[in-house]
Amino acid sequence: MRKKKIYNINASYKAILAEYETWIDTLGFSQWTVKSCKLCVQEFLEWLDEKQINSVKLLTNKHITDYHNYLETRLNRQFKGRLLSNAYLNKCFDAVDKFLEFLHNYGVVNAPAPINRRFVMTEQERILKIEILTQAEVKTLIDCIPNTYTGGYFAHQQPKHYELRLIFALYYGCGLRRSEGWNLQIKDVDFEKKTIFIQQGKGYKDRVVPMSAGVYNTVQDYIYNFRSRLKLDHNRLFISCLEEMRLRLKHLQNVCDDETIKAKRLTLHGLRHSIATHLLQNGMSLENIALFLGHSSLDSTQIYTHLI
Repeated sequence: MRKKKIYNINASYKAILAEYETWIDTLGFSQWTVKSCKLCVQEFLEWLDEKQINSVKLLTNKHITDYHNYLETRLNRQFKGRLLSNAYLNKCFDAVDKFLEFLHNYGVVNAPAPINRRFVMTEQERILKIEILTQAEVKTLIDCIPNTYTGGYFAHQQPKHYELRLIFALYYGCGLRRSEGWNLQIKDVDFEKKTIFIQQGKGYKDRVVPMSAGVYNTVQDYIYNFRSRLKLDHNRLFISCLEEMRLRLKHLQNVCDDETIKAKRLTLHGLRHSIATHLLQNGMSLENIALFLGHSSLDSTQIYTHLI
């Protein structure tokens, strides 16, 4: 099992980090954004501790610049041999900027001001970063699910197999965003209308996503034959956290015999990109794909025409 990274920060930083998390939460961001900002700032505070900068009152503009430079050269812990993506760097930069803003609100008047450093990718660079699966590769992975976690008891295998099937039903079959799928609750599924209600997706917009016959059967099997039997302290469909779901996909990819699939970057969001591309290949209009994905502008959907 993958070990969690343990952050060693001093008591003062731990207290400030807790205050920062509460402050971010009160601004109305999603729980995913709150958690993401906290983790990014947590790593920043650990870096400061390692540099013997043990108080936020000692922060200077140079420290912020040095940390940004460090991130740009730090290796990706998830994908060995790669640097951090521009999207991830921008997320970290934004979290640190929010932290500096928080410090000023917290009373640290000499804290550096946010510097708003961001990497802007061209459309061509964005396209090159997108990796999609073919329809045959999606089928190969789904067919391979029974071959995963074969070393354990049935009670150990069953939850993982059910969740893997649900991952493909929601993230590929319904084209959901990462947080949309994870936040989905049992009450959001309408079997009578064969739809899934997405509450406050990106941009705080609600939308209704249709379920195909295959998705309908998978979700129905998951809820009635598995999820409804569990007594948990939440009503979300998924019983695992997002990190565990990512590891489920990675394990599935590793046990698959297809070397082309193994070489790809398989992610939850990659499944969303894949279904969008397949819908366009099968003749669906850009306008309908935009509605399906919850895009507020056709500009976001146009990228799939370049992928084809």
